[in-house]
Amino acid sequence: MIRVPLRRAGLVVTAALAALLALATPAAAHGADAPDGTNYRAEATAVSPARPGLTARMVEAGGRLELTNTTGQDVEVLGYSGEPYLRIGPGGVYENTRSPATYLNRTIAGDTQLSPEADPAATPVWQRISDGPSARWHDQRTLWLESGPPPQVSADPSREQRVRDWVVPLRAGDQSIEVRGTLDWVPPPDAYPWWVTATLGFLLIGAAGLVPAGTAAGVRALRGVGALLALGGLATVAFTIGRTLDAGAEGVGGLLLGLLTGQTWALLTGLGAIAAGGYALARREAADFTLALAGACLVLFAGAANPAVLSRSVVPMSGPAALARTLVTLALATGAGAVAAGLLRLHSAARAARHTPRHPRSIPATPARR
Repeated sequence: MIRVPLRRAGLVVTAALAALLALATPAAAHGADAPDGTNYRAEATAVSPARPGLTARMVEAGGRLELTNTTGQDVEVLGYSGEPYLRIGPGGVYENTRSPATYLNRTIAGDTQLSPEADPAATPVWQRISDGPSARWHDQRTLWLESGPPPQVSADPSREQRVRDWVVPLRAGDQSIEVRGTLDWVPPPDAYPWWVTATLGFLLIGAAGLVPAGTAAGVRALRGVGALLALGGLATVAFTIGRTLDAGAEGVGGLLLGLLTGQTWALLTGLGAIAAGGYALARREAADFTLALAGACLVLFAGAANPAVLSRSVVPMSGPAALARTLVTLALATGAGAVAAGLLRLHSAARAARHTPRHPRSIPATPARR
């Protein structure tokens, strides 16, 4: 096995993480407005009156309302002053640049500065933003935007309860339509058991790095860490797929597009952990360093990037919230454990190299002169 000094390995890991952070910044900024978790569950319950081909649902943990229109007729979404805001129909999706909602809905907090041309009473100026039949947007009518909880929640935060019913008005020609929904408070889970589980997993996996590397037990320990890291990678890929589905992806093509455009680094991190685990299982050279690097990326991009999943009742993943917490906990435990085990093994190898006696070169004997 190639023996890499611990200090050099640490510098390389640090530099690699810094480069990954720098490269990931634009992607994180692009998707930063999707909530990582919340205790408010928003649901679209009905389109009234019902129209075949017109459907609504909440995506991104309730952070956006999605409206899909395949009726063959344009449908307008009305803004906060009753002005035309969005137009969805056979020609795609258009937004009214004169509507204040166009600017307010760009962030989930609604704190975007209005354009000087924003005027709900002005004649709409339509700008095409998509050629598909669906639009997704932050709608303040579906969200709880106050810094503190509602009075009824403050009085009894341990009980699930209705915050309000909401309505988003639509218009199709001369007909008025409503998207109706609910906003409920859901008490948060206790995050303590999940963090304890992640910490214990980290300690148990990291302890494998204390097993001497040059022994049969050391080989088994290396393979065990590799297998667990690969499991953490699989958990990360599963969580990433679930998050992409929660963001509204439909079909195989929509899923692949969502993974490649919205969850690129998380997906690469999971796949990298799987590859690093396989590398260790094969007992390849430099496996210790590979484990440490892949584990650090797993902790950073899959575990530490999603702490709200462990402490919020509504998580940004399609499927049970408990499953999402299990997947994030696996990523934290296996990633941190692989870092510890890999660095401990590197340190042991470097120390053994320093204490290995070096044999002096043999000097050929000078033939005796006669």
